[in-house]
Amino acid sequence: MADGADIHGEQFDGPARIVAGVTALIAWAGLALQLYVLIDALGAGPALWRFLGYFTLLANVGVAMVATAVAAGSSGPLAAPRARLLAASSIVLVGLVYSLALRATWDPQGHQKIVDFALHDATPLLFVIMWILAPNGALNRRDFGWALVPPALYAAYAMARGAIDGWYAYWFFDPRQQSVAEIATSVAILVSAMALIAAVLVAVDGWLGRIEAEAAEET
Repeated sequence: MADGADIHGEQFDGPARIVAGVTALIAWAGLALQLYVLIDALGAGPALWRFLGYFTLLANVGVAMVATAVAAGSSGPLAAPRARLLAASSIVLVGLVYSLALRATWDPQGHQKIVDFALHDATPLLFVIMWILAPNGALNRRDFGWALVPPALYAAYAMARGAIDGWYAYWFFDPRQQSVAEIATSVAILVSAMALIAAVLVAVDGWLGRIEAEAAEET
């Protein structure tokens, strides 16, 4: 099986590129609207700092970049199987965490409601569809480990940011609401959830890759 970073000869067909284009459009629009909402409430500098504090927004930036590359038919690293795996794992985690732990904690209105639907619901669903439609079969066990990097790095980043200004994007990282043991448990749960998601995606990639290979042999 090919290395996940190797995309030589990989071609994105029409459906994958179309869905990627729609995904990129919705993700970029949602991100732009979120930044506008934050600037309107906080001012430019504080808004950008706050914007860069959310895993949801960082994951959506990654998804938007990867989807844009796929829509353009790129053969560069942003469209590679490993990049698509990291983006897919991260955005699925975003959708699951929001639905299971955060959706019930607040009731967004106006522009924020549109942003929430775009970045927590529409983008995860569309990106997974794009990921399925894109060429499959290039991932292996070495790629699985890379998917664990984003949540681990983000946890360290979020805690460091919070220690500086006292603001935490998510209650489960806030030491004022959680004990050290509870925060450690939250991090472990997030990384474990990402591991499970990535494992499923790698397995599905292999299964789809075999189906695509058999179909190619029959034609």
